[in-house]
Amino acid sequence: MNIHFRKMLKPEENVVEALNRWENDTKLVPLTRPNKDRVELESKRIITMEDLYQRLEFHEIYLIFVDDQLVGEMNYMVDPPHLFKRTEGTAWLGITIGESVGRGKGIGYQALSYLENEMKRNGLKRIELGVFEFNTTAQKLYQKLGYSEIGRVEAFTYYQDRMWADIRMEKLIK
Repeated sequence: MNIHFRKMLKPEENVVEALNRWENDTKLVPLTRPNKDRVELESKRIITMEDLYQRLEFHEIYLIFVDDQLVGEMNYMVDPPHLFKRTEGTAWLGITIGESVGRGKGIGYQALSYLENEMKRNGLKRIELGVFEFNTTAQKLYQKLGYSEIGRVEAFTYYQDRMWADIRMEKLIK
């Protein structure tokens, strides 16, 4: 299994297709985006090339490949307004392993390690992320990588007929 990463410099049709597939995958939606209620949780979203151009203005986006198959994407933005702890030079991290073939094989660990090195190379000193309270698999991964909880945003997302918190975690880059 050959895992590699590539920074996305401009939108690509195949990436838009993959993002649309992942954005509307009923198993992924609860894990990747906050939803205020069942209607929003079950709603379909369409990502366009223009959406991806706009996203590239504020995010550094990296694609995750296993062999030659696109299996996920990861990204970060610097000092966004939704940080829990406002510390200048903080990267807000996001990752999606969209294809099932890429899950449960340590790819997320390798991808995040790679992205942390990219952030360090770009002079960032701190990383913050949010992970939904029910997503214990991701929480364990982040803890394994050295992230620690710094707070919670209660009643943040709807899933399984109730509201759940968003756990905010941080890691200092050394």
